Amino acid sequence: MEDMFSRILDLASYFSSPMLHVLDLYFGMFNGHYRSFEECSLSIEDDVMPQRSFNPKQRSLINVTNTSSQTHAGQNYEETSLVLKGLSLPLCGVRVIQNLALATLRCFVGYIKYVKEQFSSTILRWRKSLCGSSDDIGWLLRTPGMPLVKNGTARFLELLQAVRDGQHTLPDSFVYLLIPGLFSNHGPLYFVATKRFFSKMGLACHIAKIHSEASVEHNAWVLKHYIEELYWGSGKRVMLLGHSKGGVDAAAALSKYWNDLRGKVGGLALVQSPYGGTPIASDMVRQGQVADKETRRVMEFIICKMIKGDFRSLEDLTYEKRKEFILSHKLPEEIPLISFHSEASIAPGVVATLTQIAHAELPWFPIPTLSGQSSEDSVQVSRRVPIVIPVSAAMALSALHLKLRYGEKSDGLVTCRDAVVPGSVMVRPDKKLDHAWMVYSSWKKNPTEPDCCEMCEAILTLLVELGRAKEQTKTRKI
Repeated sequence: MEDMFSRILDLASYFSSPMLHVLDLYFGMFNGHYRSFEECSLSIEDDVMPQRSFNPKQRSLINVTNTSSQTHAGQNYEETSLVLKGLSLPLCGVRVIQNLALATLRCFVGYIKYVKEQFSSTILRWRKSLCGSSDDIGWLLRTPGMPLVKNGTARFLELLQAVRDGQHTLPDSFVYLLIPGLFSNHGPLYFVATKRFFSKMGLACHIAKIHSEASVEHNAWVLKHYIEELYWGSGKRVMLLGHSKGGVDAAAALSKYWNDLRGKVGGLALVQSPYGGTPIASDMVRQGQVADKETRRVMEFIICKMIKGDFRSLEDLTYEKRKEFILSHKLPEEIPLISFHSEASIAPGVVATLTQIAHAELPWFPIPTLSGQSSEDSVQVSRRVPIVIPVSAAMALSALHLKLRYGEKSDGLVTCRDAVVPGSVMVRPDKKLDHAWMVYSSWKKNPTEPDCCEMCEAILTLLVELGRAKEQTKTRKI
């Protein structure tokens, strides 16, 4: 009896082991442990005949039942394979649906993140566009450690009145160099009236032949050689008066090449120069604002293609470039400096003001005779017609824009605070003057008011006085 029960237990364990393994394979496949049903089949086939050890008495019974058990095992294996193959399609469908749901969820979350980033970027671009240069205007005066500025407006007005009264005290012991600003190559009358005014007084006056649309570093190198040529050619020191970007170019020449120019330069006057930068240039080429790429392409086309200039001539006047240059190259303390700035009028009557830019030469044409027939002996004449454009009106509108947007006073292109040079003598006239007034004469002149030539003479006269005062102070110290 005991032998019979032991045989029944062995047969039960023999058939139960494959079924348990099939269930394990099924749940393992559902959890992703098997990638194909062939692996399940191979695993089942390996476990159909478990490796067991039997005693000699039991071996005879096992040998008898092996034939029948193999037949039953084969049938069980085929049935199990059919069951697994039948379940393969539903299980694969569930797997595909699960992966599709996860992929859809990932795409949705990624799209939400993309929309959020784009919205945040748009908000930042609009905020940067609206803020503009509000945090940069006047940065130079707020920088700690900069030299103090002295007010020389009262003395300037005294010298200007003396010049108008006919007292010309500007010495001929200097060579006076006038340095034009941006786009001066396209204005033939730029500084022409001032040079002619100085030449009539017997003074050596020159207009620097530089490419106004070149970079600041390039013009600084050109001015360095220009000053040396004037000094070695005349034996006289050079007084510099730079207007707009010309003052920035001249200051860069003194900052970078002072070891070569020491003793050759008598002083520097920066007239309406954006020494600290200008919001007009910064607002045009600032990156990260609305339509920054489109605006940059337009300005590059105008400067590089139309007028054959260097785009760096505009970039060098931005606050970012000016901060980088000024903090790296400081002006020499021993040189006398004057920073002249003014405020443009924004009155409605200025819009109708015309400014003379150049003269156009009309072609030769014959004068008709009384008979109405032209002859070969008719006199040929030529006429010079002045070209007038509403520059003052444009400056007034630009000054109004800067006033409304930033609350800053300006001459139309440069704010008053950005035109002040640390360590200089500041001059601010009481008359409303736009940015182009110092170099271009108005179509309707007022004889009761000073013109730009007298202004330049008074500025250079004050510069000569400052140079003499520095020399006397230096002599006393020695």
